[in-house]
Amino acid sequence: MGDCLARNLEYHNKLKKMKTIEINAVLRENFGKKDTKSLRVNDNVPCVMYGGKENLHFYAHENEFRSLIYTPDVHLINLHVGGVSYNVVLKDLQFHPVSDKLLHIDFIQVFEDKPVMIAIPILITGVSSGVKAGGRLNIKRRSLKVKGFTKDFPEHLEIDITGLEIGQSLKIGDLKYDNLEILENKKSMIVNVATSRVVQKEEGAEGAVVAEGAEAPAEPAAATAK
Repeated sequence: MGDCLARNLEYHNKLKKMKTIEINAVLRENFGKKDTKSLRVNDNVPCVMYGGKENLHFYAHENEFRSLIYTPDVHLINLHVGGVSYNVVLKDLQFHPVSDKLLHIDFIQVFEDKPVMIAIPILITGVSSGVKAGGRLNIKRRSLKVKGFTKDFPEHLEIDITGLEIGQSLKIGDLKYDNLEILENKKSMIVNVATSRVVQKEEGAEGAVVAEGAEAPAEPAAATAK
């Protein structure tokens, strides 16, 4: 597994920087339930930005958020509201429990000189040696919460499993990324290769063949009368 860990330690320098998307929104002037309902009827999504000097209430049409919501990737966001631009990241989403319609979004304002916490998706690369040998790949984590400056955030965290054999695993403590602090339990498992039933059956069959082909111990010679 040493080669596998070495590859992962080299990957950070090759990772693509997190993409930035643009969102144009309208400043909210009224905050009552009636106004909120009216916005949603017209397919607009009420939003709040936290983290600045004061909370910012705004809205935008649901189509404005498609590239942000319907993707496994995480993005930095350049938010334009009332002629002012803000750098933000997604904090939370609220969907309707029945229709799954997007109801509300919370954002956090970020600054270049202040670290921020964010969950970055994991990208598994390579084909494990253990999987080639018949093992079963189990992925336990799909993202990792990290802390760092926005300029250092990658699009995703690549984890190469090429050297992972049957019975081996990669844990959070095995990973290191320049300028990023992983805010997770180091003992938590990310991925492992388990012995599959097929491999177990093959090993059992081989054991049975060996047992059948083994020579039976010689019986002691019978005593003969002199």
